[in-house]
Amino acid sequence: MIRMQRIERATYSRIAKLTVPIILQNLLSAAVNSADVVMLNYIGQEHISAVSLAANYANILFMVLYGLGTGVTMLSAQYFGKGDMRAVNAVEGIALRFSIGVGMLFAAAAVCAPELMMRAFTPEPELIRIGAGYLRNVSVAYLCWGLTETYLATLRSVGRVGISTALNTVAFSLNIVLNAVFIFGTPETSPLHGAPGVALATSISRVVELGLTVIVSAKSKDVKLKLSYMFMRSKLLFRDFLRMAMPATLNDISWGLAFSMYSVIIGQFLGEDMVAANAFTSLVRTFGTVLCFSVASGGGILVGQLLGDGKMEEAETGARAVMRMTMLSGVVGGLIVLAAMPFVMQFADLTDLGKTYLRGMLWINTYYVMGQAVNTSLIAGIFRAGGDSRFGFICDTIDMWCYAVPLGFLAAGVFKLPPMWVYFLLCTDEFVKWPWVIGHYRSRKWLRNITRENVVE
Repeated sequence: MIRMQRIERATYSRIAKLTVPIILQNLLSAAVNSADVVMLNYIGQEHISAVSLAANYANILFMVLYGLGTGVTMLSAQYFGKGDMRAVNAVEGIALRFSIGVGMLFAAAAVCAPELMMRAFTPEPELIRIGAGYLRNVSVAYLCWGLTETYLATLRSVGRVGISTALNTVAFSLNIVLNAVFIFGTPETSPLHGAPGVALATSISRVVELGLTVIVSAKSKDVKLKLSYMFMRSKLLFRDFLRMAMPATLNDISWGLAFSMYSVIIGQFLGEDMVAANAFTSLVRTFGTVLCFSVASGGGILVGQLLGDGKMEEAETGARAVMRMTMLSGVVGGLIVLAAMPFVMQFADLTDLGKTYLRGMLWINTYYVMGQAVNTSLIAGIFRAGGDSRFGFICDTIDMWCYAVPLGFLAAGVFKLPPMWVYFLLCTDEFVKWPWVIGHYRSRKWLRNITRENVVE
């Protein structure tokens, strides 16, 4: 009993050390998004709406890269715990093959067909025009993102979350400063009038981040950003990556696309006031979920390292600690949304109807963050730490595409329910899958060591 208590105390301490830098990193990411909305608030509601819709493509790309990064973490954390750095390098190379290709695809689409991309979310000509300008300017960021995120995921998987946080801090801080410069202008320069300025700031900050990543890589002794890693031969690792990482990637793509369909439902059926209110709501929810998602990331890294080192008992103890911290962070997240409500309501430059929608949406999110916290911690944290990504893919795909998205289209497009009822129904998606997700956690099927011997040829 005393030994178990000692292990639990040590586990909480290790999770905290991994989680704190990730919290800072996620807060800075949320700060950039909030800066976009805050500054665009002075330009007009149409710019807020257009950018919030166009940003869905960045969200989808993020889900792809997050899924690939999760695959890197799943395998690299366990091989790092095992002490096999060549396998870690090979896993990074496999992920780079996919991330570079996806980044180039998104960049090409943003340059060649931005109007078509915007029409998927809205029929409003002005929103299409503004959003298309945003997409053209942000295309460079798509190219850089795949390289940096794969490398930073590798750093996180070996426990070097501080370096990752430092690089993101510079990029996010620069992004906020450039937002102000490009949106409002200086005495020597004219402003870029909203959305194009936001996109250009994002692209420049991502280019700078990639440059700093190359410098960090050059100074690192073992974890480097090398394109040559893409040519390391390991049929076993490639097979494991496809078997474990691809379901995680497909899971995040499926979930990201489905969540983007919520924006389609809101944009196509519920009107511009609802779109603008949703932009502010998404911003506040991001701050409310920062702690939850950070605990999931940090806890998943630790559990993966313990499993790779063969410490099954400690890994299970770590998973229980992650769950307790997740429940607490979900409560804190709901309180953050509640505390932010009066400030957001006073600040948001929306119509009276838009503010009515915003108030109702924020109330719904005071409890919705708990649903996201538990599911993310288990599916994207604990389960994937043991190489179990297939369950999350199946669970999220059924929940989102067979339940939430059809329900939203029926409620908004067929039955013409009031906008707030449609939004409430969309926000039941996280709680519907709780019984299956929690049941899978209790089954302990995720508790596995997935490493192999001599995997790099």
